[in-house]
This record gives sequence, C-alpha cells and structure tokens, in this order.
Amino acid sequence: MESWIIEIMEKFGYLGILILIAVENIFPPIPSEIILTFGGFMTTRTDLTPLGVIITATLGSLIGAIILYYIGRILEVERLEKIIDRWGKLLRVKKEDIHRADAWFDKHGNKAVFFCRMIPLIRSLISVPAGMSGMKLTPFLFYTTIGTLIWNTVLVLLGTTLGDRWEDIVEFMDVYSNIAYAIIAIAIVVVLVLYLRRFKKNN
Repeated sequence: MESWIIEIMEKFGYLGILILIAVENIFPPIPSEIILTFGGFMTTRTDLTPLGVIITATLGSLIGAIILYYIGRILEVERLEKIIDRWGKLLRVKKEDIHRADAWFDKHGNKAVFFCRMIPLIRSLISVPAGMSGMKLTPFLFYTTIGTLIWNTVLVLLGTTLGDRWEDIVEFMDVYSNIAYAIIAIAIVVVLVLYLRRFKKNN
C-alpha cells in the first residue's frame, strides 16, 4: 500500500494528496501518516510547498469528514430508536442507552471532535456520532478543521525537516497508532464486560 500511495502522490501532486486524504478519512486503514510525512518530504525535492500540502490535506480531510458526518445524520437518534423498538430486546439495548450516549456527545461533542482528530482510526470515525447526535455543521467543521490542521501541520513539517528520513516518523507513528489501538481495544473489552454483567444481572 505504501508504494501505491507514494506513486499516486508523485504522479498527481496536490490532487493526489487531496484524494488520498479524503479516502483515508472514509476508509481509516489507509495511513495518513505516510501521506502527510511523504508529502512533507516531497516539498524538499519538488515544487510542492509545506503550506500547500497542509492546506490540500486539510481540505481532503474535511471532504471525508463531511461525508461521514452526513452518514451519521442519516443514522440519527430517531432512526436508532426505531431499530431499538424492533431489536432492542435481542440486542439487550434500551432507548435510555442511546439517549445517554447522545446526551454525552451533546455535552462534550466539541472537545471530542477536536481531540479525536489527532487519534488514529478514531480521527475518522468521530464524524459519524457527531452527525448522529445532531451536532450543528458549523461547530463540527470548526473543531474538525482545527484538530485536523494541527495533525497535518505536525506530520508535514516533520516530513519536511527529516527529508530522506521521513520513514522514521512513520515508524514512530506506527508505535503511537498501536498504543491508540490498544487503548481502543481495552475500552471495547471494558464495555463488553459491563454489558455482560448487566445481561447476567437482568437474567
């Protein structure tokens, strides 16, 4: 995948970066770390500029985030309630659970969108609950843009600074990503344990 990403960026420049980052936001397994750090490296040997790469990558991120946001709007809370009415007993999920999660996002949504834009995998997926909760588009775009801009700027400038050694950053980010994935996995396990305990208690 790495060679394919690099080939597209070398061939299409800014347009390639825009498309890759937009797709990366919709399909998180595509690593933004490679796109951004290599984009930074390219500014040392092509006509691309760090500012141009940062702006292009940020626009690509916004395109992908908006698509996922509107997918979340389609899956709004009211639709989930209808699903719960039909399948809630089987899934052991109540409307109250949906309302609690929605209330939490209403209270912490701005901070969640901002900080999650700098966490691998979650940085893309956070757009869906933002849309589901009915978060207004303007604050969503604002906090998405700020968080994304920080993430993109750091990685692009690191790629520019290290030049030929840009892959060192990718290796470091792999460690960061693995830590983030481990935390996510632990959180999922905790949720499952709590869910099973409640299931046993109800039975």
